[in-house]
Amino acid sequence: MSAAGMDHLNSTHRLTNQSDFSSLFTKQVLPSLYFVICIVGVSLNGVAAWIFFRVPSDSGLVVYLKNMVVADLLMLFSFPFRVAAQLGLGGWRLHVIICRYTAVLFFSSMYVGIFFMGLISLERYVKVVRHTSSSSCSCMSRLGGVSLLHVLQNACFAQGLALLTWSLFLLCFLPNAVLTSRPANEENWRHCKQLKTPLGLQWHRGSIIFSMALFWVTLLVLVFCYASIARHIYQSYRRVRRDSSNICRKSHCSIFSILVVFFICFVPYHVCRVPYTLMPESGFSQTSRYLLFQLKEGTLFLSALNVCLDPIIYFLMCGTFRESLLRKLSRKRRIRRIKTTAVTLSKT
Repeated sequence: MSAAGMDHLNSTHRLTNQSDFSSLFTKQVLPSLYFVICIVGVSLNGVAAWIFFRVPSDSGLVVYLKNMVVADLLMLFSFPFRVAAQLGLGGWRLHVIICRYTAVLFFSSMYVGIFFMGLISLERYVKVVRHTSSSSCSCMSRLGGVSLLHVLQNACFAQGLALLTWSLFLLCFLPNAVLTSRPANEENWRHCKQLKTPLGLQWHRGSIIFSMALFWVTLLVLVFCYASIARHIYQSYRRVRRDSSNICRKSHCSIFSILVVFFICFVPYHVCRVPYTLMPESGFSQTSRYLLFQLKEGTLFLSALNVCLDPIIYFLMCGTFRESLLRKLSRKRRIRRIKTTAVTLSKT
């Protein structure tokens, strides 16, 4: 091999080693955590899907929650690939599969779930604040508030909006899989960007900007909705104390649950993602890059934890889901009690 060829291989090797920020945390701790939330998430979302898809889609809220279940199940599908890759299984070809397909599935499902959280919060805001406020205003204002509420809660409108949402995200994220089409080998598998075509790099950059903008807009919507509902509840409490406790409990359980899950799962990752995205163009030292990568991987795990926390939202927000779950659990306990009684009688 020529000297130039040796220099090229050596420089590539140095670049690979410098860019390999793996650690005990990413190679052993995170795979175990992902495995645990994969098992728990499949169990919880399997039960949620089993109950939800026996519930008629008779309101916008139910439609939005059902789509969140679908997004969580799709995200869960990508977990085994991530765990296997972090454990060093499958070789470089598995990493190529992750770059081209499962990472795209993971992030597209995550942002679909974020978007539906925003829609649910907006629907709750219109129901609790705008609808109640419009009842004490003029006829024109009342009609406007009620019509907006009816639109957001209408099942047909919600289904059409859900279809439009999935189509939009498919259009945004699917090209990231299609345009990651450069030949893969044992030298370029560590960096997904090296597998992208020039158009793929531009599309990837555009999808990052779109997803980051979507997150921050959704965060503003959630904060605005929760602050408005909290203020409305406080004002209602001051006016009619005896009626406010029930309103307070229902509204806080629903909107507050979404806000807590959103801040736990998604805010840390997106705060970390800003400097991480700018890292290639920045003057960060190698140590800073290493620490930032560890932080990014840790906060990304918090985003994945969303699949285990979303069922709490379903239970608190949807009365039909809660009643169906409790009814099925009580039925199982009753059947178990009858079987135990029958066994006891047979032994006597």
